[in-house]
Amino acid sequence: MEFNYLAIFVAAIVPIVLGFIWYNPKVFGTAWAREAEMTEEKMKSGNMPVIFLVSLVLSFILAFFLQALTNHQMGAFSLMGGDPTLAKPSYEAFMADYGNVFRTFKHGALHGAIAGIFMYLPVIAINGMFERKSWKYILINGMYWTISLTIMGAIVCGWL
Repeated sequence: MEFNYLAIFVAAIVPIVLGFIWYNPKVFGTAWAREAEMTEEKMKSGNMPVIFLVSLVLSFILAFFLQALTNHQMGAFSLMGGDPTLAKPSYEAFMADYGNVFRTFKHGALHGAIAGIFMYLPVIAINGMFERKSWKYILINGMYWTISLTIMGAIVCGWL
């Protein structure tokens, strides 16, 4: 089982593209800025090329992790240490029977959504509460990441 680096790279672009839409003032951008206490001055103070480059690198790491989370075959691959030359015949038999089972966009989207709802949303809610952010802020960011992870999961799982 090899990593699909093209699918990982395409999935890594998803949060950036979705962010342009989601945080647009005509969608949730105005509400988010108000709840995040983000001013025009704060927005202009950042180095946007660096912010986008680091965001892309971090999104790549996230997409790399999602491929392991959405593709059940990665578990069998990891059990033999990731080196197919060390695999026992049972690994080859497993892959012959189940090599592409549950490798669909739908299945990846399901696992991406589960990761968003049960992993990311609790983390941002906990941080938001300690930062004294509103539930509106928490839900805007939580839903953004849940949708991002859903699309990313679909790409890395379904793209064979």
